[in-house]
Amino acid sequence: MAKRTNGRRKVETVAAQAIEWGDPVLPSAISTVVDGRLWYRGQDAVVLSRTASLEDIAALLWECPTVPRLSSATEVNPAVHCVSGFGGGLRSGLFALAERSANDLPSIGRALPVLREEATSVLVTLNAAMLGTDASNGDCTLSEQISRVWARSDAEDVIRRALVLLADHELNASTFAARVTISTGASLAAGMLAGLVSLTGPLHGGASLSLNALIKSTEHLGIEAAVRQSLAQGRTLPGFGHPLYPDGDVRAAALLEVLPSNEAYTQLMDYVERTVGERPNIDFALAVIAATFDLPVEAPFMLFALGRCVGWLAHALEQIGAHQLIRPRARYVGIVPQVS
Repeated sequence: MAKRTNGRRKVETVAAQAIEWGDPVLPSAISTVVDGRLWYRGQDAVVLSRTASLEDIAALLWECPTVPRLSSATEVNPAVHCVSGFGGGLRSGLFALAERSANDLPSIGRALPVLREEATSVLVTLNAAMLGTDASNGDCTLSEQISRVWARSDAEDVIRRALVLLADHELNASTFAARVTISTGASLAAGMLAGLVSLTGPLHGGASLSLNALIKSTEHLGIEAAVRQSLAQGRTLPGFGHPLYPDGDVRAAALLEVLPSNEAYTQLMDYVERTVGERPNIDFALAVIAATFDLPVEAPFMLFALGRCVGWLAHALEQIGAHQLIRPRARYVGIVPQVS
């Protein structure tokens, strides 16, 4: 009662809570999580993932009259993929988006059909850069292209499902970064660059790497000691728990049910659920996919980036239509100004 004014919480209280898993801070019709289920424009994302391609989801989220082609050609370009190990695809993607950001037109004041075409082009550019392929529209779907580049045709179906489930997740950190950038009138490529940079953090798209480190720790110390050590250092367990899914991340569950059992991950999952009370999230599922099909070390991040870029672009188009600069106020907690 003390925190309410005329039956409403104070503005600063609402704003502070909204920044971290709190009240919504801006309107969106793209996706939401309700009762532990993820919805894309009113359709259950898990149900969609059983048959839809990422291209189908792009058409749904971008409200396109036709399904866009998101894949590039499947001829590997060595000049693009010259960097080995983790980070090669990421660096190539960052460079490609940065170059377009310096040259593409601002997003403001342009017709929606033209922006949709540019959205497809930006995504094709990112796909080509991260996968090391020539940037020209291909005839296959993106999941087919990825499975060909990684030479794992048997992984295509689960890659397709993962891309669909990763396409959007309402106003997460990277999506918010993309929307803020687009709200200034910056180009679509600039908004995607902001989203991709935000995704690199270990608390976001980089969580699968932290989970792999935990798995290696279990091999040396055993599961109980590895989990105890991680918790004793004040860290949450990577790959487990999600504030929007108190009963478990439905995206992870949908992927894990179609994957063969992986002993190391299954044992860790069972132990954590039993002793910590947390269930696996989407980062855990991506790590299992990579381990099951022996995919490149940065495969989880690349799948996250290529799938989520569809959502970033949907939010970019929505933000352009809002005609509004995102400029929140800070709740000042510093030295009190001496106003005379």
